Amino acid sequence: MVMEVTETEHWCVVTGGRGFAARHLVEMLVRHEMFHVRIADLAPAIQLEAHEETGLLGEAMRSGRVHYVSADLRDKAQVIKSFQGAEVVFHMAAPDSSINNYKLHYSVNVQGTTNVIDACVEVGVKRLIYTSSPSVVFDGVNSILNANETMPYPSKHNDSYSATKAKGEALVIEANGRNGLLTCCIRPSSIFGPGDRLLVPSLVAAARAGKSKFIIGDGSNFYDFTYVENVVHAHICAERALASGGEVCAKAAGQAYFITNMEPIKFWEFMSLLLEGLGYDRPSIKIPAIIMMPIAHLVELVYKLLGPYGMKVPQLTPSRVRLLSCSRTFDSSKAKELLGYAPVVPLQEGIKRTIDSFTHLTPQNQPKKEVNDRIQWKKQIVIAIVILITLYLNFVATTGYSAVLIPVLVASMIFFFRGIFPEKMKLLGSKKDN
Repeated sequence: MVMEVTETEHWCVVTGGRGFAARHLVEMLVRHEMFHVRIADLAPAIQLEAHEETGLLGEAMRSGRVHYVSADLRDKAQVIKSFQGAEVVFHMAAPDSSINNYKLHYSVNVQGTTNVIDACVEVGVKRLIYTSSPSVVFDGVNSILNANETMPYPSKHNDSYSATKAKGEALVIEANGRNGLLTCCIRPSSIFGPGDRLLVPSLVAAARAGKSKFIIGDGSNFYDFTYVENVVHAHICAERALASGGEVCAKAAGQAYFITNMEPIKFWEFMSLLLEGLGYDRPSIKIPAIIMMPIAHLVELVYKLLGPYGMKVPQLTPSRVRLLSCSRTFDSSKAKELLGYAPVVPLQEGIKRTIDSFTHLTPQNQPKKEVNDRIQWKKQIVIAIVILITLYLNFVATTGYSAVLIPVLVASMIFFFRGIFPEKMKLLGSKKDN
């Protein structure tokens, strides 16, 4: 089906349009009547939540100002079809960053972005705004303090997601000017806000399971967190700058921009504010990252083995340990100067709005079954500590007790793995016993 667009209609496409920040962008575009919006995402059909159905988005879809199209960025023909008649593309689609899967990340962040660029050129899209990440300059080892856009890509990134996002960003910058296409890249730092399905839910799940008491590192690392409405505002600023023509456009195009709230805060203080605001205790027990890293590597290895059997994606991974213990702050002066960007929602106000939007996750609404989860987690922590001590005594220290320690190590690891086995495998074991 060829998409029909009248001469008086100005259409934009938001790839990954059902994602966290993308939903907010769609709503802002509709609210300010800047464009007719085409939401492009993987699902075969859009499923609106109750508040969306009765709100601005539902009304816009019924009136025809918003359309949904199912498209896989890895299929160039689908991308071309979804971009037909569009003047602007906000390329916000990205795979799950919590899984270190190079094949998946490359297929979407690099091959998918290549298809997006080619489709823009082929159908005559005028402006392409790419949602990148500040992690494109993070090596996973060295802290970053007030970095600006002159900071180069590292020789080795923290994970495959960051490495492939950097490749995708480079492609978008290089495509600027191709067949008249204007491009730029937005690097929003640590997005948070209402509708978030990762940060706050994961934080609360950890608190309910008794895992949030711990600070990884010494707790002094600073971060730039960015309220989602400011991220959306930055995308709008970028599009307007590219559309303005003249010197403003010439300076803004073909560039990457760090976007923050311009209010750096200690990472663990930010987490504490969210937890306390939702009625949970703030973390207080400090664990050196060097101690957590072997456990994270062990968990990642187990996930690679048991993921196909239904094991949930682990929260504790080597890349995440590095992210939680390093400082990462960025200078948004370039975005302010060339895009006219400035935060529209202060950090503390953003934190308040976020807490108010997650009141359903307070302790009063805690499911009873999670008490058992907390006990299980404490057991796993004790077992993990036993494993590390035993490894040290057996392979590093000279104790003369190897004959005793090896059985202890084996038994501890069996209990540890048993504790994180997916239910599917546990049930299989139970059936065999019966």
